[in-house]
Amino acid sequence: MKASGTRPDPVIRPAAPGDLPALRAIERAAGEAFRAVGMDVIADDEPPSPAELTRCQQAGRALVADDGAADGAPLAYLLWEPVDGCAHIEQVSVHPDAARRGLGRALIERAWQDSGLPALTLTTFAGVPWNAPYYARIGFRVLAEAELTPGLREIRRREGELGLDRWQRVCMRRDG
Repeated sequence: MKASGTRPDPVIRPAAPGDLPALRAIERAAGEAFRAVGMDVIADDEPPSPAELTRCQQAGRALVADDGAADGAPLAYLLWEPVDGCAHIEQVSVHPDAARRGLGRALIERAWQDSGLPALTLTTFAGVPWNAPYYARIGFRVLAEAELTPGLREIRRREGELGLDRWQRVCMRRDG
């Protein structure tokens, strides 16, 4: 039992329909950190649409970390999709008020477990401390161009169309 005044342990669980509006708010709050590294365009980017969140939630590919309290308020979330036989992390965001508690890592571990796939992949910014350097610390490696699968190439192409290549992007993978 927790001592009085301490936070309950967070719970990693599938997102419920009622969680989805909070996920957009988490994304907006988490995006503000990009302003500190001169990436205001990223901070201003719209979160995943309600339709996209609903699609992922209904497919069982949306996870939340909630506060472990009776209200189960989400603190962080992760969306993933199967891409070329891997669980591809589309988005992982942690509200700044819940940062540095291991929620992102716990969500990643749960996504990998739930997917049953042999590896995780993602695309991310190379020079943002809480992006590629963070993922490298938790076991991801940068993929060389020759290692990119057709699905990852398509994701990178779409990211380029969205203007994300204004900053260096990398594809990363973590194997079992």
